Amino acid sequence: MVISSETHTVSYGEEEGEFYYHRIHRTKPFERNNHYHGTYEIYYLVSGERHYFIKEKLYSIRAGDLVLINKFDVHKTSGHGDPEHERIVINFSDSFLGKGHPLLASGLLGMFNQDRPLLRLTVPEQTIIMQILNKMADEIRERSASYEHMLQVLLTELLIKTYRLTHSASLPANVSMNPLHQKITDVVKFIHAHYADKITLQGLSETFYISPFYLSRIFKEITGFTIINYLNLTRIREAQRLLTDTDLKIVDIAESIGFESLTHFDRTFKKIMNMTASQYRKFNSVP
Repeated sequence: MVISSETHTVSYGEEEGEFYYHRIHRTKPFERNNHYHGTYEIYYLVSGERHYFIKEKLYSIRAGDLVLINKFDVHKTSGHGDPEHERIVINFSDSFLGKGHPLLASGLLGMFNQDRPLLRLTVPEQTIIMQILNKMADEIRERSASYEHMLQVLLTELLIKTYRLTHSASLPANVSMNPLHQKITDVVKFIHAHYADKITLQGLSETFYISPFYLSRIFKEITGFTIINYLNLTRIREAQRLLTDTDLKIVDIAESIGFESLTHFDRTFKKIMNMTASQYRKFNSVP
């Protein structure tokens, strides 16, 4: 745990671990490259304004907004106006609340898979959420007996309150209509729909009527990825699903998601996941 009064930081756990809590107040420009992780994420903006790129859309978020990000969804925050802002991030794994989530109502985590990642909360709703988040910070600071169990209880309460808000909170902020962002959104959607096909920078350039150089530059600028890296990431995410949910041979999975050789697939999978496809299947197989 790290606590710094200078930056108002409360930090606990690891982003890819079972439970992670991080609160920070920043006064200088901050931008994190596009990334994804195998944990669920809850992002709450305490103050300030930010841009948030999630999967294929860019959102403008303001103080009091709550963002839900599913496992393996690509996302990135960046500045919007005054760089000063304060935010709280929580990540948690499937295993943190116990096998089968005994404390959770059936289907509760499905809210992370909805096409509505941003909730705009009223002041009373913000108060409810902040009370829970502050209690978590208190538990982390004090580390009283069974504090980890209390974090589980508080996370469960947060999830239930948030689930209720998905049915009552305001609609998400409008997606940015900046023509450049819209163009990249269309490119990302195209990659999601055609990742199994042969996709090249030249082909995308011709499809979207934009020069290869300019497309490559603005895609990296907005998403944080090169086009080939984003394409490979999309393909590997689908490979993860097929490795977990099907009995397809690895060579057949590689071919079905657009890799021309098993060697290239193996090399790409290991680079992104830090393990081989066979290891991933073994670790994620149901006993």
